[in-house]
Formats: sequence, C-alpha cells, structure tokens
Amino acid sequence: MTDSSARRSALAEFLRTRRERITPDDVGLPSGGRRRTPGLRREEVAQLAGVGVTWYTWLEQGRKINVSVQVLEAIARTLRMDSQERWHLFELAGVALAPPPIDVSTPPERVTMVLEQLDPFPAVVLSQRFDILAYNRGYNALGGGLDRLEPHERNMVRLFFTDDHWRRLCVDRESAAHHLVNSLRGAMTPHLDDPVWTGFVTGLREASAEFDELWSHHDVTAQAIAAKVFRSEAGELNLEATRLTIGHDALTRMMVYSPRDEITLSRLNVLVARPASQLSLVG
Repeated sequence: MTDSSARRSALAEFLRTRRERITPDDVGLPSGGRRRTPGLRREEVAQLAGVGVTWYTWLEQGRKINVSVQVLEAIARTLRMDSQERWHLFELAGVALAPPPIDVSTPPERVTMVLEQLDPFPAVVLSQRFDILAYNRGYNALGGGLDRLEPHERNMVRLFFTDDHWRRLCVDRESAAHHLVNSLRGAMTPHLDDPVWTGFVTGLREASAEFDELWSHHDVTAQAIAAKVFRSEAGELNLEATRLTIGHDALTRMMVYSPRDEITLSRLNVLVARPASQLSLVG
C-alpha cells in the first residue's frame, strides 16, 4: 500500500469512528427512530459541516479528493474533535499544520548525566515511538530490571502489553492502556508509510489481543496522565509524572516520576538498593 492510499484508508476509518461516537441528540438532531449503525449518518455530518453529501461520502470512503483547511475545520467542529484529534485529521488528510519534526534516536551524554542525578526518582528518555533510549536506576527498578532486556526489546508500549512484570505494574491499568495506545496512534500519523512503524504496530496487534482491541478504536491523545500509582516489590508507589522535551524538535522526551509522599520516597530508596533479582513483580 502506498503512502497516500494508507493515509486515505486511515482517514476513512478515523472519520467513521468519530462519526459513530456522536448521537443525533448531541448535535440537536431528531433521532429518527431506530438506526442500523451507531452515531450520525454521513448525510447528517455533511449537512452540519456545510459540505456536499457525495463529497463527504467519498472522503470517508478513502477516495482521492482534494480537501481544504476550511472544510477540515468544519468537519472537526461537527465531529467535536479535540485539539489532538484535529491535528490527527489534518495529518491524515495531507494538510499538515506544521512541518513534521525529525525524530532523535540517541540522547546526548549530558542527558544521561541528568538521569543519574535524579535517582532515586525514576526517570526515562523516550523516543516518539516509546522506545526506551536511556534510564536511571530508579526507572530500572520500577521496570522490573530493564537491564535484563536487550536494547531492541526496551519499548514502553511493547512491554506494557507483553511483559508479565509490566502487566501488573500500573494499579489503574485500564486508563494507562488507553493512554498509551492513543498516544502511539497520534505519534504514528506522520509515519504511516514507514515500515518500521507499521511493522511495530502489526507485531503488537498479533502479540496482544488487548492492544489490538484498543488500536481498532482509532482514538488519539497527547495529554499525559500526571498522577499514577505503581506496584513494586517495596509496596505501592504514588508518583507524579513530569514531561520534559529534549532537543529543538520536542519529540524525544524525558519522563520524571516524583514521589507524592514520604512513604513513596522511602520505598524508592529501598528499590534502587535492591539487586536485580528482587525487582520483578513476577514471582
């Protein structure tokens, strides 16, 4: 599949899932009795957005047609998209709001030095695709001993859905799972024709039914969940995440998890002092 056809296909699915989540009551339209499918009809979206029914139908079918900023804005408003969904829509339609930045694969040495100084606070450097590029002792302990893994195996999303320790790590796993998948989909928009990205997602869908189900929802988000509670061998850790961007492109980022109470700080100190064999939640 070519870049343009992949984008059109993704755009079609995205529009359909956004349309199906909105009811006629949400936009002040009569329900009109029983409907075969959930949400608004295509003609209702076209009417509310002020575009032709045939044109919108072609857009949602993934046909090759021209779109303007004004029309996309109208569709985004009609389908009640938030700022991240709006950006995703524009990217899929090939009407980028800004030039796509360049990814960074290796953090500079000075970043590694900062990570070390943050111990015992868990801190990690992530790529746009959630590859774990660097981490300190605190994050190594939180992740159940990342040193046990090969570098290519250290990916936050892959571990979350396939690693036994990471499956048990988050107390509110459902919210964390939704956030990870939705963030990954948003990050992937400029890379729909990149075999590294598409192969990564395909592998995850095959390896995890949970990931596959969430991916099929076509939701996107970039808003981080600040407060999180993690399980550990030293007890529950009540942490708050802070995101710091690295470099001019703001794609590579450092996540720092600060303790929200003295008990958590004490437990972090205990964890970083433990040998790797005592870090995993899997007995």
